[in-house]
Amino acid sequence: MPTVYLVVPCYNEEEVLPETVRRLTEQLLSMREQGLADENSRMLLVDDGSRDQTWALIEGFSRENRLVCGLKLAHNRGHQNALLAGLMEARLHADCAISLDADLQDDVSVLPEFVQKFTEGCDVVYGVRNRRDTDTAFKRVTAQGFYKFMQALGVDVVYNHADYRLMSRRALEALSEYREVNLFLRGIVPLIGYRSDYVYYDRHERFAGESKYPLKKMISFALDGITSFSVRPLRLISRLGIFVSMASVLGLLYALISHFLGHTVAGWTAIVCSIWLLGGIQLLCIGVVGGYVGKIYSEVKARPRYRIEQKAGEMDDSAPSLTGQDGEKRV
Repeated sequence: MPTVYLVVPCYNEEEVLPETVRRLTEQLLSMREQGLADENSRMLLVDDGSRDQTWALIEGFSRENRLVCGLKLAHNRGHQNALLAGLMEARLHADCAISLDADLQDDVSVLPEFVQKFTEGCDVVYGVRNRRDTDTAFKRVTAQGFYKFMQALGVDVVYNHADYRLMSRRALEALSEYREVNLFLRGIVPLIGYRSDYVYYDRHERFAGESKYPLKKMISFALDGITSFSVRPLRLISRLGIFVSMASVLGLLYALISHFLGHTVAGWTAIVCSIWLLGGIQLLCIGVVGGYVGKIYSEVKARPRYRIEQKAGEMDDSAPSLTGQDGEKRV
């Protein structure tokens, strides 16, 4: 039987965490009975620098329930870094790890299906939503547009897949070799390759608490995904520059012909419109290029993506880990 770790990033989840632990405990015990998980399987709750009582709850659960263990990041590093921290810890102890959100929107009843496909030889199993009925009309349209746009840019992403997935230890070892700071795991995981499959599920309403992904964060996340995996926007800027240059040549020819024919008339409106149009295009292009330069700046500094401040619960510590002289883990 495989050792299965359920990796759950948490940020200010004190309202939903007790129910999350209860349901995941039921699923782990059920998978044990089905022969899909051994007695060393755990749920790994990763506290991403929460400001509420999330870590205190995790510590309490880890003392009462041996299936619960936890990691506390030293600072809030964002969902993707917290998820990566949990996955990198899980690879030291588990045969496979399943990542899911703490808000119980991901259907935990399909967890055995993930492990079943793993036992059949899959290294990566993607959780894919059947439909998006629980989303608002705005979120549904923008999310579907994002996936289509990413595919149009040539980025290999799984349609209607978020971060509900299983990864084998081999896949996690491959993931650990990707050192970029600007994380977009939905785009990185398909690059790993290996045999993969899908589990389809219905996404539920959030059990309690508030969403940690407002519109501003969703836009930032989408831009990270686009600029981290495609240089096509830069190529589009080059093509736009060629087009504007050709249009300028045509405009110059028109102006010269009009001058020699004596048809020139002072056109204040045309001049102002052209200035604003070209100025807007230039600022847009500079902004896109600046976004890429900023990402290069972040990558070149190569700062640690997270620090693990504290651990809770029982985990097999026989495997080596990357730690500093002060005992803090840095990745």
